[in-house]
Order: sequence, then C-alpha cells, then structure tokens
Amino acid sequence: MHLRLPRCLIDAGQVTLPAADAEGLVTVRLHLDGAVVAAIEPATDVLTGVDSRAVPVAITPPVEPHAHLDKTFSHPAFANVDGTIASALAANQREFGQRSADQVQQRSERALRQAWHHGLRAIRSHIDSGGGPASEVSWDVLQAQRHRWRERIALQLVAMVPIDHWLTPAGESLARQVAAAGGLLGGVIGPPFGYGGSASLALRQLLDLATRHGLGVDLHVDEGEDAPGLGVTRITQVAEDLRPEVPITCSHASSMALLPPERCQRLADRMAAAGLTVVALPRTNLWLLGRRSGQTPWRRAQAPVRTLQRAGVEVAVGGDNVQDPWFPGGDYDPIDLLRLCFTTSHLDPWTRQGLAPFTTAGARLMGLAWDGVLRPGCPADLLVLEADSWNAVLARPPARRVMRGGIWLEPLPS
Repeated sequence: MHLRLPRCLIDAGQVTLPAADAEGLVTVRLHLDGAVVAAIEPATDVLTGVDSRAVPVAITPPVEPHAHLDKTFSHPAFANVDGTIASALAANQREFGQRSADQVQQRSERALRQAWHHGLRAIRSHIDSGGGPASEVSWDVLQAQRHRWRERIALQLVAMVPIDHWLTPAGESLARQVAAAGGLLGGVIGPPFGYGGSASLALRQLLDLATRHGLGVDLHVDEGEDAPGLGVTRITQVAEDLRPEVPITCSHASSMALLPPERCQRLADRMAAAGLTVVALPRTNLWLLGRRSGQTPWRRAQAPVRTLQRAGVEVAVGGDNVQDPWFPGGDYDPIDLLRLCFTTSHLDPWTRQGLAPFTTAGARLMGLAWDGVLRPGCPADLLVLEADSWNAVLARPPARRVMRGGIWLEPLPS
C-alpha cells in the first residue's frame, strides 16, 4: 500500500524514510505480512511521475480514553434542553432510576459497533457506580461486553462515584468488586457535587484502596468554572505526599485553564513531577460550561492541553458523552473529534503534540500493549482517509476505510 503517514506515528528507527513535508506527512510503501506490518519503505521510487498528494492520509487507530457507555444514547428520553450541569445531573439521575440491563446492552452494543467501524481500538468507560440495581446491571452488562468485544476493542471500566463514597463501607466493597472485574477506581471532585471539606481525606482513602488492590485511578475533576484548579491542586498535593505507585488520571481539569498563566504553568509542572496524566474533554465542557442566560459565553473552560504538554504531562483527548443528558451529539467518531479540536483547542494534527492526544498519548495513558507507532511487527491496523492532506481532512468530513489485522472492515451499516 502507498500511504501518506504522519512521521510521528512511524518509529524513529525507520531512518531510510524521507523528511516529512510541511504537514508532518511522509509518503511510504507499507508491506504487510498477514495481520502485521512487515516493512515500511520510502515510496519515492514507485511514485515516479505520480503526485504524492494523490496518496491517501492514514493514521493508526485512535483510542477513546473517556466515555460513558452505560448512559449513551439516552438523551432523547432524558433530554437536557437548557444545557446546564444542574439539568444534566437531574436528567441523569432520572435515567439512572429507570435503567435496565436491556437498555445498557442495546446502548453499549450500538456504541461499540459505531466505534469499531469509525476506527477506534480502545475505550475507557466510566460507569455510574453509587449503588442500587442500575449500578449492578451496568457493571454486569459492560463486563460481558468487555469479554465479547475483547478481540476488537479493548474496553476499560471505571467506577464513578462522588469522592466521599470511598470513605464508606460501601466504598470498600466496591473497590473489591472493581478489582475482581479488572477495572479502575474513579470519582468526582467538584461540580456537580462540589468539593467538600473531606475531599482530601477521601482522596487518600481512594489511593490507599487503589494501592492495596493494584488498580489505576481516573477522576472527574474541576468540571466547572468556580474555584479554578482547586480539585487538581488537591489531587496533586495528595499525590506529592503519598507517592502512590498507581497511575492517576485527572479527567476534565477544565477550570485549571482559568488560572493566571504563571499559576497554571506552576501547577502543571507539579502535576508532571507527581506523575499525573490528564484526559481533556473539550466537546462536553464547551457545551455545558460558560453558559449565560440569553447571552453568548465569554469564558470557555477546557483543560489547558498545551500548558500541560509543555510541562511534560501526558494528555489524551476524549469524546466524553455521546447523546446523553451531558451532551446531545457525537457518535464515537475520532476524526470528527480531531476536526473539532483543531478549532476549539488549537490541536494541529500536523504536529506531534497536536496528534498524540488522539493516538499515542492516549495509548500510553490507557496502558495499552501497542503504543500506536508503526514499525515492523506491529499490528496491520490503519484508519485510511479519503483525503490527500490534513488540509483536506479539515476542509470537510472525509470518508474512510478501516483495516484491522490486514483485513478491511465492511462499512458501517446505515
């Protein structure tokens, strides 16, 4: 195959390749051996007389580091028409009170099928886990889906609860259940539940549970505009004190961007030193936050991706909510998200730091076996776009073909 690939997604050891062009792309001839890549060669000799821009752009399959498969596609029945966090929480709680195993099965199957055909290779999903029948059926169904889809999409599951839940006997029991399921521990610090005086104590308990059970941690934090960076600061302080040997991810970290630039950079530097990672979720944040009745928003809180990257923090970008009370759109399409973030977050796909949050950084943050870099012996997995440049990708939504294990997937059924 002849492809135009981002040089940052090809192993640096492939020294025979030409220098990348202004869009960070290099034209190559890719040789496959069944389900793996056999060789990556310069395409100059075979493309003599052919404009390399006629060759399609391709990337390795992106990952989705933050989703909510338990409530996805529930917006039609539980709409949040005013777009506020308060309305989203109220609708979510109504949905949670009526949630059934059949609903979670149908929603998650639709989501996983769309993600597969759109080119995603891994999803981390947070699950409402505060107790009751809806929590139990959500975990049971998604655990079964994790097993059923394991050869196609790597599915990671996170227990999401108000942070104080980990101070209760129910929290101890939940940690044991999550450990048995091979999941991660999560929680919410800040909106919609607030910060509370016991947040630091609950964080310490959470990290103790995670350490005892050998589990990663992924927290919803600072998804708001008040008290900028307060939750991330508390997590950083606790991590500095305890130095836990478990990975800690701060999802959202939205209000951190509202700090003065110098304070934001200092906090980012501390986060990097403490080994924290971040999942930025600009689409949901830009819809929910900064609302002023009858007026256009003027403050748009989203994770300060570039500041965090400059400090050395690993940052991934996720789609978050899909057609649920927290965001009414989306359909598990990583290219749609990439195109959006070019505008909202100035993540330029022709740069390493602009593309990594959707691909390699996400793979590292999720601890996946393959880092998403093409090299001989890696999986023959590709997302090939009907576009000859990043400019064309950004100009209009491109058609795509998805290859897994050297085999082209059938298009998504309409």
